[in-house]
Amino acid sequence: MFENRKFPILIFVYTIGIIYLSRLFYLQVVDKEYRSIDALNSIRKEISIPLRGQIYDRSGKLIVANEEVYDMYVIPQKVLPFDTVSFCNLFGIDKNYVDSMLNQAREYSKLRASLFLRQLSKQEYSGVIDAMIQYPGFHFEQSFYRTYPGNTMANALGYIGEIPKKQYEEQEEEYYRKGDYIGLAGLEKYYELDLRGTRGSRLVLMNSKGEDKGSYSEGRYDTAAVIGNNLYTHIDLGIQQLADSLFQGKVGAVVAIEPSTGGILAIGSYPTYDPVLLSGREFSKNYTVLAKNPDRPLNNRPVSAFYRPGSTFKLVQAAIGLGDGVITPSTSLSGNSKFSMHSAGETANLYTAIQKSSNPYFDNVLRRILHNIKETKGESQVALGLAAWNEKIRKFGFGVHLGIDLPSETKGVIPTPELYDKIYGKNQWKYSTIYSISIGEGEYGVNVLKLANLAAVMANRGYWVTPHIVNTVGLDPKAGKKTAVEIHQTGIDKRHFEEIVKGMELVVQAGTGRAAQIKDIEVCGKTGTSQNGKGKRDHALFIGFAPKHNPKIAIAVVVENAGFGGVASAPIAGLMMEKYLKGAHNREAYKQQIMATRYTTVAGKSL
Repeated sequence: MFENRKFPILIFVYTIGIIYLSRLFYLQVVDKEYRSIDALNSIRKEISIPLRGQIYDRSGKLIVANEEVYDMYVIPQKVLPFDTVSFCNLFGIDKNYVDSMLNQAREYSKLRASLFLRQLSKQEYSGVIDAMIQYPGFHFEQSFYRTYPGNTMANALGYIGEIPKKQYEEQEEEYYRKGDYIGLAGLEKYYELDLRGTRGSRLVLMNSKGEDKGSYSEGRYDTAAVIGNNLYTHIDLGIQQLADSLFQGKVGAVVAIEPSTGGILAIGSYPTYDPVLLSGREFSKNYTVLAKNPDRPLNNRPVSAFYRPGSTFKLVQAAIGLGDGVITPSTSLSGNSKFSMHSAGETANLYTAIQKSSNPYFDNVLRRILHNIKETKGESQVALGLAAWNEKIRKFGFGVHLGIDLPSETKGVIPTPELYDKIYGKNQWKYSTIYSISIGEGEYGVNVLKLANLAAVMANRGYWVTPHIVNTVGLDPKAGKKTAVEIHQTGIDKRHFEEIVKGMELVVQAGTGRAAQIKDIEVCGKTGTSQNGKGKRDHALFIGFAPKHNPKIAIAVVVENAGFGGVASAPIAGLMMEKYLKGAHNREAYKQQIMATRYTTVAGKSL
């Protein structure tokens, strides 16, 4: 008899249990009204913002640090009528500001905290905290703002600012609050999840007057904030700051790379700006001023600005020509060149062609490369040759993302058959239509990072390592997470690059790159001029590396509207390489001379 009744009783008990558990789950997990601690008027949830991770150079010098401040928040429902005049005098604000911020807070939520006033210093905070008992509904949370001991790298570092409305509304997890800071550009954006840390929270019991009566449930539900991870970079602050000095009065960019690791030693965009301008309360006003500046200081030129590579690209043509077997180092080329800078009958071997930057020579090299196609299958031989050439130059990093740890890197533009079909029509173009690409002019768009990477390819004799600024992420540089990188092969034999390097050494020893010479160090380089539109002065280019054997630094310098690379860019590269390799240089007068040299800016004004 009992056994017959046991089964229905168990079903009844289990059913009741399931109902209770389901209701509990709904209240604690599903129903936001019950789940949110903000719904309880007697309890306030205080958020603890962790310090953002700091950024260091390769020797442990601080580039970006934090200064603790206090932000004031308001919960509209808890605000009682108060003396607005006294309140405004206390904080140095006006009534319009108070009314505007309270209205915004009410529109957002009457129950949840909204940012009211940002970044009170410790001194300001200590001067007002005792008076806050008169203003229920307002409270402070400890925060920070960024400081810049190195006062450099503004474009690469980026900045933090209030989370954009769209990003706030579309966040997958409810982490950021309205008005919270988030990385908006540069390293700050790329490494946001590492830098931001983990927030803490404290539940505080409040009485009817809004006074703090201690932790809720003895702090059982409180969590501690966890500081953000630091970024330990490859940057050498010494040469980075030297670049800033040398680029005074100039527009352009510089990138220096450690060839063996791909680590970025310096990355500068000019004109630049003081990074502290986008760190404080005046962010919006300062950003507007910078954005309207015709010289575009907010543009991160090393990874986003386009230039034609000019004669620096002759090194790529030489490598492909040697790899394809259409030339040897001793090959002498001549012909009726269309280039007016050199005589039509000029002859040269590879070394002197690189040293003298012979346009006719490299015109002939590319012609041979593109016609080195045996089977055309009804297609234009030049089009097929250009397609094959395209695949080879992509292996040098052109026309692709290199993978640097910055959010704004561009792939750039390279000549393709599809591009010319679009411009001229299919089968309506031939080599004589596109011959200028043989010397790095024509349909190219290359950023300075790619030029520096080309210098690293030459330094490594045929390969490059994914360029990256950050070496280690973590609280300890020795125990942190290393940045993942990859080695990329060009597919061209090392011995061919050895021959090109001989020519690059001649450029610096006795050619157009002599201004990059360093005493007792073998420097290899290549100058270039980049055409800049009708009626405008050419951009000046230089790429190089040092020392010749076991290279430690590869570099690219572009100075806009400066004419010849050997005059404007090579001196900057030489001084930077010298400081990195020797730790200092004793050419102060020469440095001052370069600093004093001015060129016309993109806005057409002399800096």
